[in-house]
Amino acid sequence: MISQKANDRHDAGRGAQFNPQNRFLKGAYVQEFAEGIDDWEHDVRKTQYIFDESRTVVNEIKSPDVGMLFSANPYQGCEHGCIYCYARNSHEYWGYSAGLDFESRIVVKKNAAELLRKFFERKSWTPAPISLSGNTDCYQPIERKMKITRQMLEICLHYRNPVGVLSKNALILRDLDVLQELAKLKLVRVFSSITSLDEKLRLKLEPRTATYKGRLKVVETMAKHDIPTGIMNAPIIPGLNDDHMHDVLKAAAEAGAQWAGYTVVRLNGAIGPIFEDWLRKSFPDRADKVWNMISSCHGGNVNDSRFGQRMVGDGRIAELIRTQFSLYCKKFRLNETKHEWNLSAFRRIRNGQASLFD
Repeated sequence: MISQKANDRHDAGRGAQFNPQNRFLKGAYVQEFAEGIDDWEHDVRKTQYIFDESRTVVNEIKSPDVGMLFSANPYQGCEHGCIYCYARNSHEYWGYSAGLDFESRIVVKKNAAELLRKFFERKSWTPAPISLSGNTDCYQPIERKMKITRQMLEICLHYRNPVGVLSKNALILRDLDVLQELAKLKLVRVFSSITSLDEKLRLKLEPRTATYKGRLKVVETMAKHDIPTGIMNAPIIPGLNDDHMHDVLKAAAEAGAQWAGYTVVRLNGAIGPIFEDWLRKSFPDRADKVWNMISSCHGGNVNDSRFGQRMVGDGRIAELIRTQFSLYCKKFRLNETKHEWNLSAFRRIRNGQASLFD
């Protein structure tokens, strides 16, 4: 494991600026000073793909405040490089760092679609919505070549199992044909993650994602083709994008979004030092203010693990965010209807023949 010590230079091509120590590893190689001979300093930033033959792809979600029962992630690590991403810590389980490694060492589960097919063949499986991108984005850049997410959507359509998708990449429009077929059977809902409408902020906050205009185009296209769609205005980072909420929700509603959700940023585990390093390099003039505002939402800490509180925070600032979100959703007529999943269409495939599930 290579761990690069943080320095004063900001790399605009990545979110994280260094590799913090993996908590599961006892030792690490550390670069104390940037020397011309240290060519690996630049190599570590090149995206590499690790092809993995996974044993499972569907995960049961037991956390009561996540809003999903099952998730499936074709990729671990995410080249989008969102500095706040809660999934960074999970990269440590693969032997990598939550910092630069998370966005430059991408694990590709090349057999994910086949694993999903086998999962649906289990006699014990009772149809339920499965969320793609429950951890990392299923439409990150490598998907353009691998098409694993598309294959998984096709498997969901074949078996008629409900599926939810959350992404911040316009690549999802490539699979409009499959999404339309799923929508006809009431088997899909698509959410786009939109943190702001400020492109300068996006380039720092989420350096390798689709533009906000591109994400609104996704919402508009989904709505135009009768595919249930909404947005996640998340995370809300006090002092950076909290005052952007009105414009984001207004633009989303005008594009055709039916629903919206939000979370308040929390910096658990290795994300804390990664985010603070980024914050002080990206916004040195207001870093202390932003850091203190985040802390005020979590009882004086930048992280809160309490179910029910960790996603939305507490305290005066968190309450103000909650009130504004509720007010704006009402104003723009978001979250007025409940999405109904079709759980009765599921079918298993036996000997090449489809049979209705009962």
